[in-house]
Amino acid sequence: MLRRDFFSHVAGAGALVSPLHAAQSPVAPAAQTSAATANAARLHAQDDWLDQAPRAHRVVFDTWMADKFGEAVGFAGNWARMNKEAYGLTDADLAIIIVARHGSAPFAFNEAIWSKYGKIFAANMSANDKVAHPNPSTNVYATRLQNLAKQGMRLAVCNLTTRAYMGIIAKETGVDQEAVYKELTSNPVAPATFVPAGIVAVTRAQERGYALVSIG
Repeated sequence: MLRRDFFSHVAGAGALVSPLHAAQSPVAPAAQTSAATANAARLHAQDDWLDQAPRAHRVVFDTWMADKFGEAVGFAGNWARMNKEAYGLTDADLAIIIVARHGSAPFAFNEAIWSKYGKIFAANMSANDKVAHPNPSTNVYATRLQNLAKQGMRLAVCNLTTRAYMGIIAKETGVDQEAVYKELTSNPVAPATFVPAGIVAVTRAQERGYALVSIG
């Protein structure tokens, strides 16, 4: 798990969701839910980047553990390939987002960043089993992510996690925190949007019609 530096940046919060009550409404519950979702989906301009993508078929892959990130990349590739081979679709029909947060966030950065901070990433990335699957000190998924980007894939990178790694890197290297942050956010491995929090991006994407595939 990330060291205490990470968790000092994160505060837990719980939420309760109440179901819609439509017993006295002539509108079917499903229709009400769809309308509510459609309205809620476009309340925040900072989420409009999600609609800068095809609308026909949309999918968001949620990742948060370093040793599972490869599965998300693989499934994203399979999703695109089979939609083309079996359905005759093109990149213009498909929207793919991979959310990189918590332990998987460093994979959103390019080789230049990894060449400087790869050992720090490897020491701090959260993983299910670091013994069986040690964290790499290079971005082993860089080429595959760049190939997916050519098909329209975009990364949603957790800014909360990015700032946590910023703090760790600054502490270990003595470099100014904001300088580290600027360096990180200027060097994504593929087209990326730095979102306030990865988990928020996951829910916003669903509100805008993306099907969710969750891979720990």
